[in-house]
Amino acid sequence: MLIHRIAAQLHTAEGLRVIEQALTDGQDATLAVSLSARTLVLAAQFARHPRPCVYVVSGEEAADRAARALMAYLGREHVARFPERTDYPWKDQKPDDVVVATRCAALGRIARGEACVLVASARALLRCVPPRESAYWESAIFTVGDEIPFEEVPARLVSMGYTSADAAPEPGYFHVHGDTVDVYPAQASSPVRMEFFGDELDRIRHMVASTGQTIGDADAVEIYPCRELALTDDAVRRITSALYAPAKSDAELAALLEMVQARIVTPELERFLPLLYESTVSPLAHVSDDTLVVLSEPRSLFDDCIRAYEDLERRAGEAGVSKLDGLYVRAQQLDFGHQQRLNYVSLIRAGGAVTAELKIEQPAIAGSDTRFLSRVQEVVNNRCAVVFAIPDRGARESMELSFTDESIPFEESLTAAPENAGVVAGKPDVRVLAADSSERVAAGERRGAVAHEPSVSRRTGDSLNARGLEEGAPYTVPTLTRGRVTFVDAPIQQGCVVPDAHLAVFSIADLNARMDAKRGRTRRRVDITEVTFPFKPGDYVVHATHGIALFAQIVRQEVGGRERDYFLLEYADGDKLYVPLEQVDRITRYVGPDGDKPRLTRLNTADWSRATGKARKSAKKLAFDLVDLYTRRSSIAGVACPPDTPEQIEMEESFPYEETHDQLDAIADIKADMEAAKPMDRLLCGDVGFGKTEVALRAAFKCVDSGRQVMVLCPTTILAQQHFQTFFERFAPFGVEVDVLSRFRTPGQQKRALAAFAEGKVDVLIGTHRLLSADVNPHNLGLVIIDEEQRFGVQHKEQLKNLREQIDVLTLSATPIPRTMQMAISGVRDMSLITTPPTGRRSVIVHVGEYDPDVVSAAIRLEVGRGGQVYYVSNRVKTIDDAVERVHEAAPEARVGVAHGKMSPREVEDVMVEFAEKRIDVLIATTIVESGIDNAHANTLIIEDSQRLGLAQLYQLKGRVGRSATQAYAYFMFPGEVPLTEEATARLTALSEFQDLGSGMRIAMRDLEIRGAGSLVGAEQHGNLSSVGFDLFTQMLGQAVAEARGDDSEAVEAASVAINIPADFFLDEEYLPRVDERVLAYRKLAAADDLESVDRLQEETEAAHGELPQAGLNLFDRARIRIRAERLGLESVTLSGGRLTFLGVDVPKNVAFDLKDRLGAVVFPRSRKLSIPCRAGAGAGSGVGRGLNADDERGPVAAALAVLCQLGASGDDD
Repeated sequence: MLIHRIAAQLHTAEGLRVIEQALTDGQDATLAVSLSARTLVLAAQFARHPRPCVYVVSGEEAADRAARALMAYLGREHVARFPERTDYPWKDQKPDDVVVATRCAALGRIARGEACVLVASARALLRCVPPRESAYWESAIFTVGDEIPFEEVPARLVSMGYTSADAAPEPGYFHVHGDTVDVYPAQASSPVRMEFFGDELDRIRHMVASTGQTIGDADAVEIYPCRELALTDDAVRRITSALYAPAKSDAELAALLEMVQARIVTPELERFLPLLYESTVSPLAHVSDDTLVVLSEPRSLFDDCIRAYEDLERRAGEAGVSKLDGLYVRAQQLDFGHQQRLNYVSLIRAGGAVTAELKIEQPAIAGSDTRFLSRVQEVVNNRCAVVFAIPDRGARESMELSFTDESIPFEESLTAAPENAGVVAGKPDVRVLAADSSERVAAGERRGAVAHEPSVSRRTGDSLNARGLEEGAPYTVPTLTRGRVTFVDAPIQQGCVVPDAHLAVFSIADLNARMDAKRGRTRRRVDITEVTFPFKPGDYVVHATHGIALFAQIVRQEVGGRERDYFLLEYADGDKLYVPLEQVDRITRYVGPDGDKPRLTRLNTADWSRATGKARKSAKKLAFDLVDLYTRRSSIAGVACPPDTPEQIEMEESFPYEETHDQLDAIADIKADMEAAKPMDRLLCGDVGFGKTEVALRAAFKCVDSGRQVMVLCPTTILAQQHFQTFFERFAPFGVEVDVLSRFRTPGQQKRALAAFAEGKVDVLIGTHRLLSADVNPHNLGLVIIDEEQRFGVQHKEQLKNLREQIDVLTLSATPIPRTMQMAISGVRDMSLITTPPTGRRSVIVHVGEYDPDVVSAAIRLEVGRGGQVYYVSNRVKTIDDAVERVHEAAPEARVGVAHGKMSPREVEDVMVEFAEKRIDVLIATTIVESGIDNAHANTLIIEDSQRLGLAQLYQLKGRVGRSATQAYAYFMFPGEVPLTEEATARLTALSEFQDLGSGMRIAMRDLEIRGAGSLVGAEQHGNLSSVGFDLFTQMLGQAVAEARGDDSEAVEAASVAINIPADFFLDEEYLPRVDERVLAYRKLAAADDLESVDRLQEETEAAHGELPQAGLNLFDRARIRIRAERLGLESVTLSGGRLTFLGVDVPKNVAFDLKDRLGAVVFPRSRKLSIPCRAGAGAGSGVGRGLNADDERGPVAAALAVLCQLGASGDDD
């Protein structure tokens, strides 16, 4: 293992030998060592002498970094993270189940004496927990084959703080259905399903959280508590005694005591922690006696704890809590007991502990890569053993590259490179290394093996192989070799040089001058059907044939002795319509032009046919207007880009993250458009921070690579500046010239940029609407990228419309305007969707409420206290100074900056730079920060007067936070003294309702519903849109567009097939209790147009809810019958009078003979009818003339499917 080799080398340093001897002798010790090397030293000490360790640092961010670094050296199995809790016991605030379970899991390992390193911030250790004897952190382990009374399983989970629900969608929840328990262990990355046979645990399977699909078996599952409580018998007696009297007159306390008696652990119990136990303690009281406690800067930690406790006292006092005894410990009470202590310090001070020093030098020199490689050469010349850590997630652990003085001329290689070779994204050009290696191999020198980070390693290997070199086979060495460089597969974040140990460690971050992002594994896909089809009982809906109604409920009716589900719609005059499941896809939610309630349609009148007739005529006229521009574009011979070049591939592989599937699909769509000989006009719709910019970067590079120019149009100056920095960083290594026009540039700079763009010397020009000015004259424009088109004015949009006739256009949007959505849905414009969030991303927790200074104060102090930053939006420049005063009162210690549009460009830029460099804690700004600001440290957003802003604007602002794996918070506040309008209430409710990742399309649809769809059409179409609703009008428009284009296949609806088979077809409410889930399942099934979709939906349904009952299986088979029958052009499939009849079928002669011989079928060619006897007691295919099996209710369904499969196969053969 790598760390053992490093530890052996480090141990040669005198300072470490002194410390190791002191620890071996049982003494405390202090080591003076720089911050950058502390995790390396700790990992090496642990590797030589494994034992329980607690490593305490200052701040959660530092703890995260330390944990990741230790994992890189020791592996995840030897590191446990103990995070800080950010909830308060005196508030009705649900704790973060994942955080609590992670704390329990970590503390449990140390308490049991396991050899691992627990990493915690000092603040994380202040919150009191039950005493050591409670062992509250104990996990529950369930193993296949265990005998467990089934009723004890949910009881055990409840006692551990888990919540029973109708699903287990996120950590801390469980769901019991039948003899199965689905539980999402709070410390796990996915839920599990435990299946019981009686009281025996028969099977454990992993699940996909978003779909409920099972993906593999497990032998056992360990579940940690998600509450830091243990309701022991003594604890129950204590709290009952303390609260019995007051509970007589307090209903809430009485209810709480009832749950305590039932051993149900709830968040409300947290504030009564001191009443549950004789004493509460710091988490450190649970660590085993042989634990080594390692403190990074102990004096700073002590001061940090004092400040944290004072802050807690202030918060508690504001909440009416007089003292914190039993809830938190003071800094002086952080007792380490008899544990041995090791201090890491920067400067040695006089003290009783054994002290030593380990001198550390920084590995990298700021500046060019040539200077960096010179540094590597320097330490090699000094006979250091050099480790170059480059993460590779492949199977091999490491590959070593050994060089001597003469055989690693890094500086010479780069200096001697040809002019067209350079540095790619901060890495040495592969072509240079390969050419240099070729010469050495030819000279008979030893070849080294190269391993890089995931994308780099593949690229390096491919490039070397293409030049006649092979990658070296992996091999290991017992020790590191001085004077040689060893490349290893390890995600080390920061290197260091230890002269006394003759050791140097370099990381890819030292070379790139930037850290790779921490990557997770789970992804959650957002189903677009859930966005476009969200109706529930009580909503207004539109049936395409019968008109506008109220959706009442799903009802079950008995027809012909069989039960089926119907959608009950209520029309005018009390009329009711029962819609069968096969017509569910004809029902859509009503959204009108003004957001008002529509008038219900009268059944059995000509009202609806007149309304739809007028609407179709209006749609046809509008379609011709819409299609005209795009028809002209299609007739224009555009310039087709060539296929991807090696430079394009190289640029794309410099992307430091893993692309999502949606990103890759969008990129493929866009490249196909650009390689076609007609202008592209594509909408790329994706949530805030979902990776639209990366897709746009690749499109821009493809255009430049084909010899044409690109303009990137941004709604704000700040976004333009940020795009400029992003494009410049990615494109500079490839010689692509990028410039920007904005208020941040002087008139002279702008003039030179325009001249260079006109001469073709600038390849990519980025700016605001300034790019649409008459003096912007591109030399050879090929692509315009429009970021958030809805932010531009009417005049600018007209100019953009004209641009679209000539060149490729790519529009990016998180919440597209209804007009854009309508054009994309109707087929006028092409659209790509990115609905997959980046790995590791967490949804933002939203708070909507009246402005409360206490809430503002708590939010700011919480964020700043954990090392983060805050956006505070006050959208009135005139009163922004008042907002500054309010923030100063709420958090006097916070450093505040101000930014708004009335400031000079230089002032705004200075503030933004200070905020980016974390010299400002709270940025008070107008909506100038709405678009594009990307700051991973800013994870709290506070907006005052939020009722004044639009829904899409509020959602965009919410996207400024939560752009990392850190939990983010957004506070949308409004003045309590001002009554909210109905629209404002609806907007704020939508923000609270749609908190999931990927809610941009939902927000856009809800915004359309609130504001109405009237802006989509002119006054002439207004009444028609009102009479049929947005969804149906858009469908009509899509058909009209298809007709206008001459595409009859899209304009003609598929003829429906009548299926009359006596069987039960429904999803039982016991199987799917929630109406909205059944509506969605029925809708998806009715809309499925291929067998694969039906199979996938059935698999997802059964994975989430268990095996389908017979009626549910019939329902899915009925969908398969429909799809097969539609493909064959059948009119109906009917079972009646003991015969199964297919109408509208052309049966090939060979199939007819086969069906007649096997099943006694009769074919009527003229009437296109096939009839097969279906008798009780007959087995399908059991003999000539015996007929089809109808013994059980599934017989006819299976029989129909079997015949259709044979007919379909014969059709395929033809």
